Amino acid sequence: MFSRRLVVAAVTAVLIAGLGACGGGADVADQGTERSVDVGQDGGSLPASTRPDTDPTKDASVFGLLDEFRHLSARTGRATRPHMVKKCTTTTERVKHTKSTGSGAKRSTRTWYSTEKSKDCKQVRSGTETYTRVVRPERWCVSLDDVGGDAARDDVWYRVSSTTYHEAVGADKHARMEFTPTGSDC
Repeated sequence: MFSRRLVVAAVTAVLIAGLGACGGGADVADQGTERSVDVGQDGGSLPASTRPDTDPTKDASVFGLLDEFRHLSARTGRATRPHMVKKCTTTTERVKHTKSTGSGAKRSTRTWYSTEKSKDCKQVRSGTETYTRVVRPERWCVSLDDVGGDAARDDVWYRVSSTTYHEAVGADKHARMEFTPTGSDC
C-alpha cells in the first residue's frame, strides 16, 4: 500500500514538473521592455499589456522623428506611519486530571492538577515611524514629431523604457524612431 502511494506521488511530481516546463504561456522575463526592472517604477512587475491601468498607446507601436528626450528621476519624500509591535500576554490555567483503574468494588480514581501556560500575541500600535516613500517613480520620456507619418502631430511625449531612452540619446535629432511606449504621462 505504501509503495503504491509512493509511485503515485512520484508520477504526479514528474507530471507537474513537465507541465510547468512546457505550458503556462510566455515567460515574463522574455517580454523585453514591457517588464518593470525597478520596484515602484511602472506600478509592478507585470507586463504593461496585462495591467488594468493601461492606456491604448501602450499596446501599439509608434513611429516618428525624434524631437526631444528627458529623464525624470525618482522623487521621494519622508512620511510617517503607525509603528506596530508584537505584544504577548501569558496566561496560566489550573487543569484537573483524573485516571480510573479497576472495576466494580475495586475501582479507584486518581486525581492530580497541573498548571498549563498559554501565550496570546497580537500586533498593537506603539507610536509612529518615519519612512521614505516614492512620490514620483523614475521615468524616461521621448518626444516625437510627425507621429505616424502625420506632419500635424508634433511634440507628442511618450513614456518609454530605459533601453529606448538610451537609443534616443545616441540618435541624431529628427532621426526616425519606432518603439512601443509604456505610457503617455510625461
